Amino acid sequence: MTPDQSQLALEKRHAAAAALRWVRDGMLLSLGTGSTSAAFINLLGEAVQAGKLRVQGTATSLASENLARQLGIPLVEPCRGLRFDLAVDGADELDGQLRLIKGGGGALLREKLLETASDYLLVIVDSTKLVPQLGRFPLPLEVVPFALPWVMDAVEKLGGAPQVRMAHTGSDQLYRSDQNNLLVDCYFNVISDPEHLMHQLQNIPGIVEQGLFLGLAKAALIANGEEVQVIRPGQAPTPASEFADLP
Repeated sequence: MTPDQSQLALEKRHAAAAALRWVRDGMLLSLGTGSTSAAFINLLGEAVQAGKLRVQGTATSLASENLARQLGIPLVEPCRGLRFDLAVDGADELDGQLRLIKGGGGALLREKLLETASDYLLVIVDSTKLVPQLGRFPLPLEVVPFALPWVMDAVEKLGGAPQVRMAHTGSDQLYRSDQNNLLVDCYFNVISDPEHLMHQLQNIPGIVEQGLFLGLAKAALIANGEEVQVIRPGQAPTPASEFADLP
């Protein structure tokens, strides 16, 4: 039975709370985007306000940046040489090898920038996000507006059934990223070879970034009810409670 929204909200909070246990004083954090990341930022903010943690962060979206500021989490601007001790972020889909689809919230460019600049990417998700094969969730692309027609043609040839994302359901306004680019959602249904598709998309002019995150995640915390398990590539799931530090 698929969990309802209240159950999913609890799972997201459980995964976020498990991640917070591994945050240490002095860490520089990459703060993710989306509902599960928001749960983590809220818990982190509570710890900062209570004086339990002294950390700094950079956010992967304006929404997460605003939330962090409201909660008193000190923020750091991008600069040369900046690297993060830990990135904590959600995912729209992940498989057992920790290959991810991200970008449902439209922040894939900043997410990939910060998570590539992180020493450790920890993914936090609810029980619905783990899939045997990527592709059920539409793959997002961030696209330069001028290039949109040609990007749509190229993706259609790859079997992606591209659709330009709208600002809201029923709206005639196009969704814009924080960088003022467009988002295109590609319905592949099944992505049998994510690595090959990633390279194909990277070679299409006008695509600023694509939502396949491969080889970046070190571990994932997956909440199923109140139980949180650690998933690592090639290893059996392990209860998160068995780890005092990052796995």
